[in-house]
Amino acid sequence: MRIIPYVYIAAVYTAIYLLVRAAVSIRNKRIDWKRERLHILMYINLLVIIYFTFSPLCLDFNEIFNCRINLIPFVYLLDYENEAHMIFNVFGNILMFVPTGILLPVLYKRLDTFFKVAGTGFLMSLTIEILQLPFADRTSDVDDLILNTLGVVTGYVLFVIVRYAKNLGKQKASLPGVLKQR
Repeated sequence: MRIIPYVYIAAVYTAIYLLVRAAVSIRNKRIDWKRERLHILMYINLLVIIYFTFSPLCLDFNEIFNCRINLIPFVYLLDYENEAHMIFNVFGNILMFVPTGILLPVLYKRLDTFFKVAGTGFLMSLTIEILQLPFADRTSDVDDLILNTLGVVTGYVLFVIVRYAKNLGKQKASLPGVLKQR
């Protein structure tokens, strides 16, 4: 069995990220630094997600594609050694994806509805679960898919609440000026 350290996984992800951001900058012929800061936040968010979902990565060529899959929702959700592990798993899967639900609509204007953000988060989580299939030490679990999507939805709801409060504050700030003009 061969263990691939997280540092190698992070290095590959970082190289891909830098190549994509460089290609975008070359195509646009400029760098939007405000937007790049948001992309860096998404990069860090995904780096954390990769850490918790793929670290350490164990390759055992004798057991590769010995898939462990749970397709029945909530059967093993509470099946842990102790309550602390169960709480860590449930809330960890949710909290890990909350920043994604906040950053997706900020970064990508087309992701402007609940269903678009939830669908994108679902597809991101599904991708992770599929990528875990070939590794004998990983389990692809529908519970993770549900909890991760719930995390994205929670982040999106927080984003909408903050956006609404911000817009409400702007309307109140401009209201006295409107009244003075009359």
